[in-house]
Amino acid sequence: MKNSSQNGSEGDKKPEIRLQSNKVTEAPKGDDRAFMKANTKPIHLEKLKRNCIVPVFAKDNEVTISHNQFIETGLRAAKEVLGVKIEMPQIRVSHQIKGRTPDAINLPANELQEHQKTLYYERMAWVARIPEIKEKVGGNELSLAIGGVRAYNHENLHSKKGIEKFKFFVGFQNMVCLNLCISTDGFASELKSDNLLDLKSKISQLVGDFDSSSSSHFYESLENHHITEKQFATLLGKLRMYSHVPIEVKKDLPQILMTDNQFNSIAKEFYNSKDFGRVKTGGLSLWRLYNLLTNASKSSYIDNALERNVNAHSLVKGISMSLQGQSNYDWFIK
Repeated sequence: MKNSSQNGSEGDKKPEIRLQSNKVTEAPKGDDRAFMKANTKPIHLEKLKRNCIVPVFAKDNEVTISHNQFIETGLRAAKEVLGVKIEMPQIRVSHQIKGRTPDAINLPANELQEHQKTLYYERMAWVARIPEIKEKVGGNELSLAIGGVRAYNHENLHSKKGIEKFKFFVGFQNMVCLNLCISTDGFASELKSDNLLDLKSKISQLVGDFDSSSSSHFYESLENHHITEKQFATLLGKLRMYSHVPIEVKKDLPQILMTDNQFNSIAKEFYNSKDFGRVKTGGLSLWRLYNLLTNASKSSYIDNALERNVNAHSLVKGISMSLQGQSNYDWFIK
C-alpha cells in the first residue's frame, strides 16, 4: 500500500465517510464470534455519539477527543489512503462510568429520570473491515481491517489538557472466527496527539506504510510449518513456566504477555476446536497454533488486548524461525 497525497486543509468541514451499511456485522451480546470478549458489550456508533457524554480535563475543563471522533477520524484517514469502501465498525465498550446532571445531585438513585443520568465508557475498542482487500489462508478468508483502542484510564483527566494517547492497527481479520491478525508492522501502541488533524495524519501514515502482501505471505507460510503434539505440550508447559523463570534466564527470552487462563483456553481448544485444533496425526500447523493464540487473546481487557494479539504474532513467527534453526525461541519448544 502506498500513502496517497493529501492536499489542502480540512478546516471545520469534514468529508463524508461512505460506509457499507448493508454489511454491518455487529456481534450480538455474548456471541462467541465477537472480536473481543472479556467484560465488553457491543454498541453502535450512533448510540455512542448520542447517548454518551465526553469527559473533560478537570483543571481547565477542556474536552477530550471522544471515542466516536477517534473512530470517525480513523475511518476517514483509511478511506482517503486506500480509496476503498469500509464496512460499518464493530465497537465494544467496557467500564461504564455513570453520573448525573446538577439538578439531580440530591435525588436517590431510584428516583432519577433518564434525562438526569449521564454515562460514558472508560474503554472502547473498534474494528472496521475493508472487504475489497481479501486473502485466503488455510481455507480461511481474511479481510483487511483497521481499528483501535481508546482507554481513558491511560489519561490523566485530573490535569490540564495535553497530549492524548490512542492505539491503532491495520491488519487482517479471520472471517471464520473474527480473530484479529496484527503484527508490529501494522500496530501503533501509543499514538500521541492533541487534535484530530494530527491524529488523522499519523493514522494515514500507518495505513499507507502497511504492506498487506508481505503480511498475507507470512500467514500463508505458517501453513507450511508444523509442530507435533509433543512440541505443543512442551510449548504450553514453557509458557506456563515463563512467569516463574529466574530473572537472569528471562532476560534472554522473548517477552510473553498472555496469562495462565489464556493458556488453559489454548489447551482446551487444541482438542476441541473444529477449525484450529489438532489434526488426526496429533500435531497442527503454525497457522492453527496462531489462531489458538489470537482466539485466547480475545479474553483480555480492552486496554491490553491488542498488545497480546501482536505478542501472539511475534511468538508464532519466532517458533517458525526456530523450526528452521534461526531463532532464540528454541527454549519454548525444546
